[in-house]
Amino acid sequence: MSRAKNLYKECYNELLSAIAELDCGANLPSETQLSKDLRISRTTIRSVLEQLHDAKIINWDGRKKTILRKPLKRDHFPIEETRASSEKVEIAFIEYVLNGDLKPGAIIRESDLVREIGVSASVIREYLIRFSRFGLIEKEPNRHWILRGFTRAYANELSDVREMFEFSAFRKLCADVLSDEDRQLLLNVKAEHVRYIQSGEVSTTEFGQLDERMHSLITRKLGNRFVDDFYQIVAVIFHYHYRWNKSQEVERNLAALAEHLAIIDALLEGDNTKALREFEIHLASARRTLNESVIWDIE
Repeated sequence: MSRAKNLYKECYNELLSAIAELDCGANLPSETQLSKDLRISRTTIRSVLEQLHDAKIINWDGRKKTILRKPLKRDHFPIEETRASSEKVEIAFIEYVLNGDLKPGAIIRESDLVREIGVSASVIREYLIRFSRFGLIEKEPNRHWILRGFTRAYANELSDVREMFEFSAFRKLCADVLSDEDRQLLLNVKAEHVRYIQSGEVSTTEFGQLDERMHSLITRKLGNRFVDDFYQIVAVIFHYHYRWNKSQEVERNLAALAEHLAIIDALLEGDNTKALREFEIHLASARRTLNESVIWDIE
């Protein structure tokens, strides 16, 4: 799937979340405003609006875009259809490691990944080289890749750096007056959290995407390319670590979402002291559950 198609579906899902926050009979903003809010072209916005009209979610008549009904879960595109190919390789690689119960020292063959994931050898090799800088895998000269494992020491180092970046970004978020854009983004993420909880379906994949969106709202305040690069490994480890230890998975997902909502509500209320306290609680929980998920400790 092309990046443009992924972007279209991602935008469609995002606009559905915004519609879920409004009442039936309300009107959506202008195409220009929607284009600005969603950071995409007006051409893409028009395509999204046409599909919403065809699905009878809105009635689009000239400049008026009236909401006819609340979106349902089935109206959304599946998460895997909104991901770029590089993200799919990343997910498939972690699934390969987890489903195979690979332990430290295990050999990872590029040919096996090509067959398993269904992409070219060059794409696999590029991903493994890029991923190897995080220290979880290593290439032996003229041989195969070796899985070095995920230990408690690694988990704590990862948490240390994550907390340093995110506390800095969160303090910046609290220090500034909440912009209209930030407020709308928070409301959109809150709506997604509520919809997820009410659906009664606790999917690790969906939880990972929600967690990523929540923390991206915070780290974007830094506008730092090195922080963005670091969050590649955060996405891999923090979004999939529950797969190592499945006990109380549902409870942990719901607890994390509740912590997200407490942070969002405090920010929207303008209570920055409470927001920072709730954020500290959430990062402490994230560190604790990450450590509890380590089952391959070779130290």
